[in-house]
Amino acid sequence: MTVEKKIANPGVVYLYAGLFLAVLIAGGCAHYPPNPFLKEVSPGQGYRMKNISQAERSDRLLLILTFSGGGTRAAALAYGVLEELAKAEFSLEGRKRSLLDEVDAISSVSGGSFTAAYYGLFGRRIFEDFESRFLKKNIQKELFSQTLEPGNWFRLMSAKFGRGDLVAEYYDQNIFDGGTFGDIVTRGGPLILVNATDVTLGTYFTFSQETFDILCSDVSRLPLSRAVAASSSIPVVLTPITLYNYAGSCDYEAPRWVKRALEQPALSRRRFQKAVHLRSYMDAQIRPYIHLIDGGISDNLGLRAVIDFLIAPGEMWQALQYLGWENTRKVVFILVNAEQGPDFQPDHLEKTLSSRSVLKSVTNIPISRYNFETVELLKGNFKQWTEEIRSRRCAAADSAGGTDPAYSEAEPCADIQFYLVEVDFDAVPDKSERSHLMGLPTSFNLPPESVDRLRAAAHQVLTHSPEFQRLLRDLK
Repeated sequence: MTVEKKIANPGVVYLYAGLFLAVLIAGGCAHYPPNPFLKEVSPGQGYRMKNISQAERSDRLLLILTFSGGGTRAAALAYGVLEELAKAEFSLEGRKRSLLDEVDAISSVSGGSFTAAYYGLFGRRIFEDFESRFLKKNIQKELFSQTLEPGNWFRLMSAKFGRGDLVAEYYDQNIFDGGTFGDIVTRGGPLILVNATDVTLGTYFTFSQETFDILCSDVSRLPLSRAVAASSSIPVVLTPITLYNYAGSCDYEAPRWVKRALEQPALSRRRFQKAVHLRSYMDAQIRPYIHLIDGGISDNLGLRAVIDFLIAPGEMWQALQYLGWENTRKVVFILVNAEQGPDFQPDHLEKTLSSRSVLKSVTNIPISRYNFETVELLKGNFKQWTEEIRSRRCAAADSAGGTDPAYSEAEPCADIQFYLVEVDFDAVPDKSERSHLMGLPTSFNLPPESVDRLRAAAHQVLTHSPEFQRLLRDLK
């Protein structure tokens, strides 16, 4: 029997072979979507905190939330906090409001970024469908299925398209509906600061226009999905999200505090270090691409970006002036921390610990210690910030000759209060429930009942929080 007889239709075989080759070539050309270029920097426009406002939000209350990493565990705890803030109603300036209506900014990392970005994009719609679209959905299974699709095999062969980019596509289509940071501005906020980790520097990278100005890029046109994918890109499991650095091709000029910090490093070693990191982005020849991974590696609380933003100019008062919040009387930080407790199981073993067990502990130790130091840094700043604001505000009142209506006897210039509300598992009243929540895995697949228990925990912690209750009393 000849070869021709074995093959019923050689042309069909050649056709399929050609199609296979075409798909292979097309897949090898797959490329992640580049971040948009920005020709002209406009401080009065773009995705900046001072440009996101709603007339209904009071300028007397500055309310900042931070959502930690921790997969669905973190996302559910943060969601429970939003639910509770929506219930916390009070009268402010003659209007009935909820604390959720007064949120000005949310800084987030990893799992917490899903809740933050979804609320920033859709507002109270989060209470209608976020559970079904994310919290109670087996996201891990969905993502794994994506990688098994034959069409994606070839795309993943490309050197310029990785698993992180494939995940970002899934988030864009199935969670964020193609939403961008600019859509958050259109809706009126609050500002959502999604944080990732710069692989090269090992420091946090914040998706805000202030950061993207340096790169000569427009973050308002960037899909939220890529920011969240970067913020939750677990090393090794997922590939980094890459940004183009167009630095030097726009009219960007470094802020005065950056120039001063570089010229006089002894004034503040902390500001000097931050300025050095920012300067590294200004040279696109040295750093033409920026690679980003899980934000929890550099700051699992999402708090460092907020602290640095407030102290970078040199004084808290200058930061308030920049934002137009000179009339602020109450500054509230609500830290939502879904950090797991220590695992004592290895302490029951006499045998030599496995490399996997040691690696798990070594990974968690720096995160836990860094979280503690970050919170202590914030607390330590409260006294200094209080003195700065009182001094500057009262000086402004004196220079106005006491005619400024913002500084009346009912609301004196020295009136400023700081609140720190911590929502974590240590504050859960019931010991067994606390142990259960701390033992939940860091994954994107939790049983629905665990999600509900995390939401209930947020309610319990805020109900029993003396600082949160003090805030509610002071707002009456």
